[in-house]
Amino acid sequence: MLTVSKKKVPFGQKLAFGIGMFANQMFPAILGIFMVVLVEDLGFPGWMWSLIYFFPRIFDSITDPIMGFISDNTKSKWGRRKQYVLIGGLIMGVAFIFMWQLYASDTLQYNFWYFFLWSIVFYLGLTFFSVPYVAMGYEMSDDFHERTDIMAVAQWIGQWAWVIAPWFWVIMYDPAWFPSADVAVRELAIWVAIPCAICAMVPAIFIRSKSTLQEDYEPLNTANIANSLKKILQSFKEAFRIEQFRRICMATFLIFNAFNTVAALTFFVVVYKLFNGDAEASGIWVSLFGCLGALGTTFIVIPIVARMARVMGKKKAFMVAQGISVVGYIMLYFLFVPGKPWMYIIGLPFFSFGIGSLFTIMMSMTADVIDIDELNSGKRREGIFGAIYWWMVKVGFAIAGALSGIIIALVGFNPDLPTTEQQPAVDGLLAFFCFFPMAGTIVAMLVMRKYDVTEARANEIRAEIEKRKEPKSSSSYEGDKLSSINMEKIEIDRSTDVDFTSMEDTEVRKLFLRTLEKGIHGMCFSPYLEGQDIGDILSESQIRTRMEVVKPYSQWVRSFSCTEGNEFIARVARENGLKTIVGAWISNDREKNEKEIQSLIELAKAGYVDIAAVGNEVLLRKELSEEEVLGYIQKVKKALPDIPVGYVDTYFRFYESPRLADACDVILANCYPFWEGCSVEEASTYLKKMHAVAKQAAKGKPVIITETGWPDNGQNVREAIPSPLNAMKYFINIHAWREKYNSELFYFSSFDEDWKMHHEGDVGASWGIWDKNEHLKYS
Repeated sequence: MLTVSKKKVPFGQKLAFGIGMFANQMFPAILGIFMVVLVEDLGFPGWMWSLIYFFPRIFDSITDPIMGFISDNTKSKWGRRKQYVLIGGLIMGVAFIFMWQLYASDTLQYNFWYFFLWSIVFYLGLTFFSVPYVAMGYEMSDDFHERTDIMAVAQWIGQWAWVIAPWFWVIMYDPAWFPSADVAVRELAIWVAIPCAICAMVPAIFIRSKSTLQEDYEPLNTANIANSLKKILQSFKEAFRIEQFRRICMATFLIFNAFNTVAALTFFVVVYKLFNGDAEASGIWVSLFGCLGALGTTFIVIPIVARMARVMGKKKAFMVAQGISVVGYIMLYFLFVPGKPWMYIIGLPFFSFGIGSLFTIMMSMTADVIDIDELNSGKRREGIFGAIYWWMVKVGFAIAGALSGIIIALVGFNPDLPTTEQQPAVDGLLAFFCFFPMAGTIVAMLVMRKYDVTEARANEIRAEIEKRKEPKSSSSYEGDKLSSINMEKIEIDRSTDVDFTSMEDTEVRKLFLRTLEKGIHGMCFSPYLEGQDIGDILSESQIRTRMEVVKPYSQWVRSFSCTEGNEFIARVARENGLKTIVGAWISNDREKNEKEIQSLIELAKAGYVDIAAVGNEVLLRKELSEEEVLGYIQKVKKALPDIPVGYVDTYFRFYESPRLADACDVILANCYPFWEGCSVEEASTYLKKMHAVAKQAAKGKPVIITETGWPDNGQNVREAIPSPLNAMKYFINIHAWREKYNSELFYFSSFDEDWKMHHEGDVGASWGIWDKNEHLKYS
């Protein structure tokens, strides 16, 4: 993960990212120019042109999301992205040189397959480079306007590729430089590939990153990468559920690919419309079209659009810029006058606003949408979103290349025929050249009408994300609560604690496994699979699958709800010979509370409940009054006179609320040294003190620790540091104490669950003994 700046990103970092954009745009810019040689000089027919455009890019679009998954989940001391950017730049450079070693003396079929296969290698390198490279840009800042500035700098530098590239048309077809165009591309490919490969590697060398060795990512083994296609598909679905992202992708697809469908026709339109098919007579005018358009983008469009985005917002800036480009397309149709090539220059500044503004704004908007995804899923998935966005671009680019060949065939254009015999075909090319991208732009503007991520909304999203990342102890758990309670008369036995000071990590791991295999008293059951959230309906099959994992290690399981499929937990646990604490989830939704209470009573009367838990930390969350909670407890006790009934809350709640302790048959206390900022070295002693406080409040009633645990990843809470080693140490020590005193304790939790990130920040999804895929984390 890259180091994120909330405000200004140093200009040197922006520059390093922008130099990478030069390579990202120079390779395709030159590729589009060189490919004219395939038709004009090597005799490739329209169908070959279409296949060469279409299939390598489809291959590229398939590998992109896989690369996004790999990049998002890479653990290394260099971070998630840099190594792939470096490798990708090298592959692109080598492949680009080899793919253009074509000779007119070879057969058409040989040249076709030679170019086709090397282009596959080139696009594989492009995938290695572009997906993590784009994700780098998304990660560089979380500031609404700074994101636009980063993309503006990158696009400004990248546009120089389009300024330089058109001049290769002049060089290629000037006999003073090269005897033929096929000789030209063979030599020029070397001069293009080497500096572009170096530029591609600059971000990998100079953009700062931090180690991800300790991050909780998906394992990148062969089996998991193969299975990642399913996860990628799920990520695609989750991404496209975000309406704003759908609109960004669709609008980009329409504008960029409508433009690229006809961009390949530039040579033919200029040469055959303005110069009657004489390529040498056209001189610099083919090159000037692309060069002046890119210069206009560089010095006029990008600075204006970046300023517009700050003043009027990204959406309005997009609409205005694209509206100007529509005017430019119309002007160009009338400004392509035979014999007067200078006239098209008048329309170029207007024309340039379309493509010139597109990626500056859209890439900045995509970074905003990634925040929406984090708000929804609790994950940062820049690689996946970048891959999906560019997947749309590249699939469209493939279609565009195929369509350009179809347009050539449709209008009946043949470069071997005199212009006088195919004037209608040339006029048809000009009409497509101007009005096809104009139509795509207008439809894209209609698509973006309802895009609604304003600066205010983006700031609200960032504030909510940052709030979730705050340590829970700073609010709900009220800090070091234990220090406010008189502990003078409470004696703590420290003899059960293991001395880990001279123990190797592997020894700790073995001791953890022995403790687990010996069996524990109880486990909090985590039913939610990846992608599920509170309120989703759980299936009986997923409960059974996870219960099979848990049952060899635990005597009891605890559930938190009795509706939406959670009721299966008690039934399946009993079928597997496990005892149960069954919880009814109560909150400020009183109608739903009645359903929970009624379901709890029904499950208990059916014989599935050993202890009934009415609510979980509802007073801590301040959702109900103490009187209301007492009312629910009394209602369940009256319905279930033969079953112990209790209420679950923090250990100190019973100490502070004697009436609550009096109402319960059993004290169900949640005890988290972690949330009170205790170091792992003192954590088991801290837990024993918490338990002692709850016992003091219980006045002889049974006390059960219904939740305690330690996360293996996430944000520190003062001295409490999440890590796999600390999680194992805590587990070992508390169960050694539990075994000696036969205490009743439920470990939190059985499995990692992503939805908890919404409530506890990045630490929320890391409490399980098993990961979200039911794999034992510390084996």
